[in-house]
Amino acid sequence: KSRGTADPAADSSPKLPADKHRAEATPKKKLCVKAAKEHSIPEDINKVLENKVMDTVLDLSYVKLSVVEMTCSGDADSEGIVSKSVSSHSDLIPGVYEGGLKIWECTFDLMDYFSEAEIEFTNKTVLDLGCGAGLLGIVALRGKAARVHFQDYNSTVINEITLPNVVANCVSEGRRTGSGKDTKASKPPSKRPRKAEGSPDVLNRCRFFSGEWSQVSQLLLSSNKPCSKYDIILTSETIYNPDYYSALHDTLAQLLDKNGRVYLASKVHYFGVGGGIYLFEKFIEEKNVFKASMVKTIDQGLQRCIMEIAFK
Repeated sequence: KSRGTADPAADSSPKLPADKHRAEATPKKKLCVKAAKEHSIPEDINKVLENKVMDTVLDLSYVKLSVVEMTCSGDADSEGIVSKSVSSHSDLIPGVYEGGLKIWECTFDLMDYFSEAEIEFTNKTVLDLGCGAGLLGIVALRGKAARVHFQDYNSTVINEITLPNVVANCVSEGRRTGSGKDTKASKPPSKRPRKAEGSPDVLNRCRFFSGEWSQVSQLLLSSNKPCSKYDIILTSETIYNPDYYSALHDTLAQLLDKNGRVYLASKVHYFGVGGGIYLFEKFIEEKNVFKASMVKTIDQGLQRCIMEIAFK
């Protein structure tokens, strides 16, 4: 399938609001640390798919963003990020909305890499960090991960995008073999809301969190629920802003198992926000906690890379 079927076009960089730039955004970001919270899964999971229109990309279901933009308001968008993003024609409003309504190009690069490198998720604990649509974590679920946790900066993204996507794909998983393979001949899912008849047991392997990375780390590590470190942390297009590097690095250091791996997908450079893969690689080297290696480079359009990170 063409990747153009996903809502996001292959944008080269996130767009900031016209009246904002990083110099203005930086102090606001430091003042605004979004508290972390865990999102409960509704007992009636059919409610999660109410008023949602689904589309498909690479055999995965996802909520159609254009419909969310038209229907999501009031309590469903208590942060007001949908209206703010639409009115400012912006993919990023630092400290307010961090891009989770879109599926970004490097997500697909990382999904391709899972297949090429035969990344094994079976019985692993996985964190989809900066998850947005949650496609990376959903692939891990299909790969029989023991637990998958999803985190996004915005609670609206978790409630209106991530959780519905996981539920929709749990339905598919329940009706198929569950592996995500050999499904090309299966009937594509209906675009109308459907009943979640599938595998609630898959949802029992999931937890959902919103908030700033350092806050989510504190919540996980101080929780009454046991939180073993993660075998695999997946993150895509989260290093666009150098102001966030310290928080991201500390989160990875706190939550990754000593033998774990981080798979990070990024563009070489993010115009307008200043971040990029080599800048983050240099940041990692200076911290001297992790070793990082470029495991794949994609040269189509603006160069993109996949980095594997592990403790030294």
